Amino acid sequence: MAASETPHPTLATYEDLGYRDVFWAARAYENACDRTALRAMLPPAGERLIEVGSGFGRLADEYKGYSEVVLLDSSRVHVEAALEALGQDPRFHVTLGDALALPFPDGYFDAAVCVRVLHHFRDPAPVIAELGRVVRDGGALVIEYANKRNLKSIARRLLGRQDWSPFELGAVEYKPLHYDHAPVSVRRSLRAAGFTVDRTRAASLFRLPRLSRRLPPGALARIEAVLQEPLGSMTPGPSVFVLARRSNRPSRPTSD
Repeated sequence: MAASETPHPTLATYEDLGYRDVFWAARAYENACDRTALRAMLPPAGERLIEVGSGFGRLADEYKGYSEVVLLDSSRVHVEAALEALGQDPRFHVTLGDALALPFPDGYFDAAVCVRVLHHFRDPAPVIAELGRVVRDGGALVIEYANKRNLKSIARRLLGRQDWSPFELGAVEYKPLHYDHAPVSVRRSLRAAGFTVDRTRAASLFRLPRLSRRLPPGALARIEAVLQEPLGSMTPGPSVFVLARRSNRPSRPTSD
């Protein structure tokens, strides 16, 4: 198994393993929340699955029911780390590539996963359109996005501490090259790409420093596991997971 040599010009790149060894090492709660949502939404088994923006392979162990798993990321460092960790498993194919130009034919995958990627794009539509291209008719997409319409941003707006409205369409850049997205905008992009939204889950509901200092990550994650689905349509959290199904592509007319 070898990484593709195609460079990735689009996604924010990571030049070292700080994302793995520092960022995620300190986020046991968020990691548990992501896994809870993914396990609840992703079909447990299938032939081919792709994770776009897979990083160092953080979620790879969630794909045990799939015969072939493609892990695609923009960072050569993270691709090499994933190869080192997963290189002995023939089910995994780790690829350096572009989320906007996936090197696979139309309808190739039974399922796709895209977690903590859309916040790198001001416009989510091209990424979602490319995912729609490679997922087969009836296939599943589990996609996560940073939510502009979360309770914290609503409260800040009401208190006059924020100049933008969480209810406006489009994205807001909350730090350089990182974007929160409006739920309506993401849903429109999914529909335009041929997806039908099946279920929504609210995630990372307790991403609050004061709370995380008082309760252990495991306890917070167990509470959230009960709330993710009922609060999904309200999107109160900073992160939203969506399960969408690929609609049937219109058949091409044949010449007589």
